[in-house]
Amino acid sequence: MSLYSLNANSRNNIGTAASRRLRKINRLVPAIVYGDKIEPEKIQIPHKDLSKALEIEAFYSSIISLSIDGSEQPVILKALQRHPSKPKIIHADFQRASSNSVIKVNIPIHFLNKDTCVGVRQQGGILHYDLLEVEVSCAPADLPQFIEVDVSEIRLEQILHLSEIEAPKGLTFVALSHDNNLPVVSVNKIKGTTSSEDAE
Repeated sequence: MSLYSLNANSRNNIGTAASRRLRKINRLVPAIVYGDKIEPEKIQIPHKDLSKALEIEAFYSSIISLSIDGSEQPVILKALQRHPSKPKIIHADFQRASSNSVIKVNIPIHFLNKDTCVGVRQQGGILHYDLLEVEVSCAPADLPQFIEVDVSEIRLEQILHLSEIEAPKGLTFVALSHDNNLPVVSVNKIKGTTSSEDAE
């Protein structure tokens, strides 16, 4: 079941000039829906609706119920193009997410127990975040809104890697499938300080 929904309409006018008119005059965002072995479909979404949805972190990593001319289909937000200096959305890409498909999505990492981290609280270090989001592969039904990482037991100069994080059922970390064991979080010395071991 989708927690989020968007209404859209099909669009026939294509090209840079047509997209510019959509954004400027009609306050619409040109977008495209693709995947699931179906022809890509060009659509347009009210800018205010998409902008409001993007204020919610979970929207980026959730199944969205996209209604195109009244016909609903599950999708994920795959790519987003924003204006470099103005709070405007230029274009959006959505990928179809039928129940029998496998999707790849970047989902945020939530770090737990930062205030009780051993390397920080007892050893005077500072947390350094190497990854704030991670690409996962899974069926739409198995897609979590975020991954939780407990940092309470990380010690000074210890690095927690992706392989040490337990993936939820049905989910694969894409980097690990390519033998890329990425660092996720570590505890480093604060510059200009020495640890008790160094002093000894």
